[in-house]
Amino acid sequence: MGRVIVIDHPLAQAILTTLRDKNTKQIEFRKGLVRLGRLMGYEIVKSMDVETVEIETPLGVKAKGVRIRDLDHIVIIQVLRAAMPLVEGLVKIFANARMGVVSARRVEESHKPGSLDFDIEITYVKVPKIFEDDMLIVADPMLATGSTITSVLKHVLKYGIPKRTIIASVIATKYGIERVLREYPFAEIYTVAIDPEINEKGYIVPGLGDAGDRAFGGP
Repeated sequence: MGRVIVIDHPLAQAILTTLRDKNTKQIEFRKGLVRLGRLMGYEIVKSMDVETVEIETPLGVKAKGVRIRDLDHIVIIQVLRAAMPLVEGLVKIFANARMGVVSARRVEESHKPGSLDFDIEITYVKVPKIFEDDMLIVADPMLATGSTITSVLKHVLKYGIPKRTIIASVIATKYGIERVLREYPFAEIYTVAIDPEINEKGYIVPGLGDAGDRAFGGP
């Protein structure tokens, strides 16, 4: 069953505040996304199953600890290009993750007045085989209308059905969340904030602008 997790950790919220600020420069913005990716990774780990193990310390004494088996079964898909810094942070937690990329572009001219739907152009897909014991993480900083994520999932899930499907976003909207869960009710959505509005151009309000342009420069 799908669920929505809002990361309300004070540090995550402070970083988000910096990202929202129009005066935040490109490098600082990009570093902020990396930091949020790392924090999001910690939150995802908290939901994983652990098993008790026994190890021997250098003193020859046995001690009990835990092992997180899911860490060896992570697949991360980044939606180019905006998700690159976010994924950089996620990989700091999921170092053994298998990686994939999807190049997706929202076709702005496909937008019809009064509608929140856009056509999505997928130009490149490179995804590893996905197995039934995998955890799939699809990263895209902005979950606005849900058009991009639902299109990306349609392509990615052709490579296999994982144990869990997680959407990692920085800001989401209620509309986008409901659309994703309507089409993919098993999905889990991790986000740092749920913003109240989408404007007539399909941008999140108050949002933080175009994450890709702010991280890497405008076209």
